[in-house]
Amino acid sequence: MRRFGRKARSDVKIAAPPDPGAITDLHPPTDAGRSPGEIETYTPTLQSGADIGQALRAIREFKGLSLEAVADTTRVRRAYLADIEAMRLDKLPSRPFTIGYIRAYAIALGLDGEAAVDRFKTEEPILDDSLHEPLGVGDDRDPRLMAIVIVVILILVAIVVWNVAQRAMNAQQPPSSTAPAKAAAEALAAGKPGPVTLGAPLPAPVESTTPPPYETPGLAEAGETGVNHSKPMPFGVKADGEAVVDPASLPQVFVAEGAIYGAAAQQPSAVTLKARKSVSLIVRGADGSAYFARQLAPGESYRAPELPGLTAEVSEPDNMQVFVAGRSKGVLPANHVALGALASE
Repeated sequence: MRRFGRKARSDVKIAAPPDPGAITDLHPPTDAGRSPGEIETYTPTLQSGADIGQALRAIREFKGLSLEAVADTTRVRRAYLADIEAMRLDKLPSRPFTIGYIRAYAIALGLDGEAAVDRFKTEEPILDDSLHEPLGVGDDRDPRLMAIVIVVILILVAIVVWNVAQRAMNAQQPPSSTAPAKAAAEALAAGKPGPVTLGAPLPAPVESTTPPPYETPGLAEAGETGVNHSKPMPFGVKADGEAVVDPASLPQVFVAEGAIYGAAAQQPSAVTLKARKSVSLIVRGADGSAYFARQLAPGESYRAPELPGLTAEVSEPDNMQVFVAGRSKGVLPANHVALGALASE
């Protein structure tokens, strides 16, 4: 029986469709000896090959592109592109990076990047494994730093909690009362003093007893000569009674022969010191401060003001004559004398 006017031929064999998983050679065939339709059937697509890596490699080689050219276009390392083609996922960064590289690879070949990503996700579903960090990135953080931060935070929290608790306790505490203090004061005031019994006085301690008077060695022998050491020597007389300067040879009345320093003429002054020869004179107050200091030339004088506690220091007592109320009292008896004592002589 003929169908559609043609005789059925039993010798025609229908070839089975090729298995895509069995295709290993995806290189485009050469043009020699092949028809244009046959060449088009070998054009690779994103669904060619066993996985997305083989498909991308076949398309890249079909377009005559090198890995270096694709790497320059996508800014992805050549090694990562080679790992994608070979599907060496363990050498690639984390899954998000890998998906981004596949999308960029497909777009660089002029293909649909999302279609390439969808095939990759279909072939490599998401597992429960945690993402591993990108290759070449190490964790340089010091674990001690986190511990220190935690300790500081705990200390700050403890301080805040303590302050809040103290404020709450002080707010709840009733105000202090002065009733106990007042009660104690009233009890003391109400108390009646009782009799006080005094015992016999105790002897004075050894430290408070008066020591025996100290006697200077040789004092008794000196007293036998008739010299009273406790009484000041008169002007111009040494401790042994010898006259330093003959008082009769000195002027008996003060006569100005040079500059007069010290108190002014209208100010009261009982003691006047007159230089017989060149002599240095320093007059100090009761607190030790210097009132006058000068090298007096022969004939120059110093009128001492009537102030308490004035003292005179001279370099040569024999070169300084003393006048009290204008009358001569001889020369100074020592290098350091009290002017008030000279006036009372």
